[in-house]
Amino acid sequence: MAAGDSSNVPKSADAGPEPPFAMSVDVEDYFQVQAFAHLVDRSEWDQHPARVERNVENLLAILAEARARGTFFVLGWVANRYPSLVRRIASSGHEIGSHGMSHRMMTELTPEQAREELRTSRRLLEDISGTAVEGFRAPSYSINHGTRWVLDELAEAGYAYDSSIFPIRRRRYGYPEGPKVPVRLATERSEIVEFPMTTIGVGPVRLPVLAGSYLRLLPGWISRAVVSDHLRRRQPLMVNVHPWEIDPGQPTLGPSRRRMWTHYAGLARTADTLRSVLSMARFASVAQRLREMQLLDNARVAGSLA
Repeated sequence: MAAGDSSNVPKSADAGPEPPFAMSVDVEDYFQVQAFAHLVDRSEWDQHPARVERNVENLLAILAEARARGTFFVLGWVANRYPSLVRRIASSGHEIGSHGMSHRMMTELTPEQAREELRTSRRLLEDISGTAVEGFRAPSYSINHGTRWVLDELAEAGYAYDSSIFPIRRRRYGYPEGPKVPVRLATERSEIVEFPMTTIGVGPVRLPVLAGSYLRLLPGWISRAVVSDHLRRRQPLMVNVHPWEIDPGQPTLGPSRRRMWTHYAGLARTADTLRSVLSMARFASVAQRLREMQLLDNARVAGSLA
């Protein structure tokens, strides 16, 4: 059965259009994460044993098992070294998006550097995959109030949407004033569609769920409860995972796994949590869900590669 077939996915008792649930993967390797930036210089990345190919293959199998499709935001560094992996993702029916070139946070880039990364990565991924690249995910969700200028650069580089805003406050990232649901955002010079990361409100506080370490570290019942609630209310929802998060056998970087527990904790259970979440409803790519919500123009795909 082809990926995207939802015949075996449970349906809500409340008949109606399926909820706008999106699945996404940030395609990067374990040694490229921001938590290890002080330990592993970018010039040393090629010296570490790569595991991204096998981990993406495992994720593709999980999505196929769930009859789900998603958006794979591919790091340009990875695409340059493993172009066949990009083609494999696209041929499996998933959307290709950009994760930049260098995995530098937007807060570390000048507008000129960001412009170059955005244009270069989009062109590279389109050339490799033969598909339109409409979406962008900033490394470490690093579009916030201070880097909102990136949204103009995205629009001018030809992207149709962004999915980088996490409406929470954290030490390295977060945009608490940002949108909580998909929306068309007016920028200083243009506009762009945003599909933010999912949060839940607990009193006056918004808590992050279903993305990266929050999917991995929170008990599985919390993730399932969030999905169930959004399913009942037919509310948009984003799941996000990194290939290294389903790889408990990855090499240890730094002094110990105990010292870097936020990276290594929960690796053995992430795949099962993801399978459980994906079994609850049908998940699709970010672009597909935005089109279903009439936030993206269908004509963009036809003209994107022209």
